[in-house]
Amino acid sequence: MRLPYLLLDIDGILIPFPAADGTTPPTHARHDVVPAGRTADHPVTIWLNPAHGPLLMDVIRSGLVNPVWCTSWRQDATTLIGPLLGLPPLPYVDLPRPQITTSHPNGYLWKRDHVDTWLGDTPAIWIDDDFTILDHAWAAERTSCGPATLLVQPDSHVGMRAEDLAATLAWAGELCAVVSGTPGAPCGADAA
Repeated sequence: MRLPYLLLDIDGILIPFPAADGTTPPTHARHDVVPAGRTADHPVTIWLNPAHGPLLMDVIRSGLVNPVWCTSWRQDATTLIGPLLGLPPLPYVDLPRPQITTSHPNGYLWKRDHVDTWLGDTPAIWIDDDFTILDHAWAAERTSCGPATLLVQPDSHVGMRAEDLAATLAWAGELCAVVSGTPGAPCGADAA
């Protein structure tokens, strides 16, 4: 079995959006970063939870998923965000830069068509805060046609929680057991 991709968004997942009063979760530390196309005179301020790094490393070390950034941060996810969390370099989906004014120009998340093509027939777990009912219908249809797909949608003002990653690991473990026919059997390259 090919390991499912774990597609990770950043904004609203690792970087929560401020509450109506402008506050961010007290668990998150402030960082100023300089994304591609910016200069040190114009950094972007972000808030990251340092606990996310070890939690994500546990997921990576599980061997149950193939983690990939799926964010408008693109390569900056690997060069800026990942290192602040102590993550190794991860590949990223090279998303287009659409000229849109909403994240749902067709009623569903703008990334979805590109991600669907990129995934091919590989199973996937996608963690993003911006899915619509049409995205959930897409995941259900994709699963019914073969490549199992799980969407995890944290609250964008809270961000990813340990429970979200626990659910991700449980789902990936169940998928491995179903495909192998043996609970606890190794998956991916270990299954040979």
